[in-house]
Amino acid sequence: MGFLTKTTTMMIHLFLIVVSSFAAGTGAFTTSPNPSNRVQLVIKMSSAVSHSDNLSSNSGMQRRPTPRRIRETANFKEAKELSEKFKRINNSGGEKKRVAIFGGGLSGLSCAKYLSDAGHIPTLYEARSILGGKVSAWKDPTSDGDDYIETGLHIFFGAYPNIHNLFDELQIQDRLQWAPHRMTFAMQELPGKFTTFEFPDGVPAPFNMAAAILGNSEMLTLEEKIRMVPALLPMLLEGQSFIDAQDELSVLQFMRKYGMPERINEEIFIAMGKALDFIDPDKLSMTVILTAMNRFINESDGSQTAFLDGNPPDRLCKPIKDSIENKGGEVVCSSPVVEIQLNDNDSTVKSLRLANGAEVVADYYVSAVPVDVFKRIIPRQWSTVPYFRQLDELEGIPVINIQLWFDRKLSSADGLCFSRSPLLSVYADMSNCCEEYASDDRSMLELVFAPCSPESGSSVNWIAKADNEIVDATMKELERLFPNQIGPKAPEEKRANLVKSTVVRVPRSVYAAIPGRNKYRPSQESPINNFVMAGDYASQKYLGSMEGAVLSGKLAAEVICDKISGNNERKGIKDVHISATQQVFEEREPVGIAGNTPITFGGGQQGGCDHP
Repeated sequence: MGFLTKTTTMMIHLFLIVVSSFAAGTGAFTTSPNPSNRVQLVIKMSSAVSHSDNLSSNSGMQRRPTPRRIRETANFKEAKELSEKFKRINNSGGEKKRVAIFGGGLSGLSCAKYLSDAGHIPTLYEARSILGGKVSAWKDPTSDGDDYIETGLHIFFGAYPNIHNLFDELQIQDRLQWAPHRMTFAMQELPGKFTTFEFPDGVPAPFNMAAAILGNSEMLTLEEKIRMVPALLPMLLEGQSFIDAQDELSVLQFMRKYGMPERINEEIFIAMGKALDFIDPDKLSMTVILTAMNRFINESDGSQTAFLDGNPPDRLCKPIKDSIENKGGEVVCSSPVVEIQLNDNDSTVKSLRLANGAEVVADYYVSAVPVDVFKRIIPRQWSTVPYFRQLDELEGIPVINIQLWFDRKLSSADGLCFSRSPLLSVYADMSNCCEEYASDDRSMLELVFAPCSPESGSSVNWIAKADNEIVDATMKELERLFPNQIGPKAPEEKRANLVKSTVVRVPRSVYAAIPGRNKYRPSQESPINNFVMAGDYASQKYLGSMEGAVLSGKLAAEVICDKISGNNERKGIKDVHISATQQVFEEREPVGIAGNTPITFGGGQQGGCDHP
């Protein structure tokens, strides 16, 4: 390939990077489709629009089918093949084993589901009375109606192949409400105005994203886009080796190393860091950005997004639970594991001790709890093993989820928007984009408040503030986004009043993807013969996300199945970084699990309220 051809290709990839990187975390981007862009690669310059231009009534919400090209990707086919592997194992009639899994988030549920598909007998133990972990939700105990309080705002991407295979297997694909392929960002200097990226229908990647970004001149000039090329050209030429090598650099360090304009940080990377990992770009590993882009770049529908049509415990977790139990497995809630008990002769797992004193004995054991929870129960005998000691380098990042109910309908877009606010990452009017929360008369905004602590980039430790302080600060930010409807300057006849608010704190959410952390993420297989690791922080290619959690649980199930069948061609244990192998560690007693709140087990907690 000649240099000019490579440069031209890189330009297309570059235009894709800016937006697809946003999409790796929590973003979804929706409004009504633009038919004029359906089959043409015409560059249409977008202009700033007001929220009211994008207002979409949810009456008779349309359900768009899953984008066709999702099932045509290599990643989807790879995910499907792994699912088929479990069915083949079951059909082979091999020995059935009992597996104890602790942690009832998506990773633990995924692991149990695929073990049951393979004919084994999993029992899943969840500490709380509800399933879901970081996607858990519960009914508002102060409400007379059916309001649900959610741990976070969750979006499903086209480039989530294992999740879409899972939905297919459970026959619940119709529970995803797909958005048109559009991205919406607030204009910082123009209150109430937004700019959009339009993705032409029927155009393959990377041309559809190139058209979307070229068609928007309000966030970056063409010159600024071109000046990004030298920094990103090595990614195209060197591939994954270059991507992995950037883990030692923050996004800001990477920018400065390659001479990228500072305005790119102000216009693009600040919003990107908050969306990807709830932190600012001076603290976010560049590998996260490049990995995200690498996953979306070649998939035409990879950055298209969907909302679940209702609360996750009922609409997603329950079908997985039913699948497990219908095949002989068991899911047990309100059963926290507080100790891993070992055999004296070889330090393999002897049993798990539950908080009620009961002991759980199985053939294999899987941890699917958050890394911060698992570190508290690592047995003393394991504490000097480099595989486990490397977990000292990983910890969850704080985030706050806010829900606001108003007495009237806001003129908000029918999907998620990047607020580009100092305090808020992304938000969505759930009355527009989720069937269970639909309303033509009143809005319910769900917002991600990040960064929210000094360690993640905030000058204020918001995670420790009172609910009313957090809500007041959020409402102040919303005055900029909705100047004609929120705040004292809004006309009285249009003003929306806050009826109710909830604040859910997650002090330790997804692992903090700061520079240099990727090498410490453990493989699913561990040095302990009958113990396997799951969780989105364990090594897999989809980072800390719902897809990463599902894939990690699936890979953990594969490790167990391969061990049982005697398959020695499995991936094995990931090399532990040299910094964790060249030290002599002293044994440590486990700190243990204290308390019985959602935060104790790595979940989100609604302040001052007794809830699951």
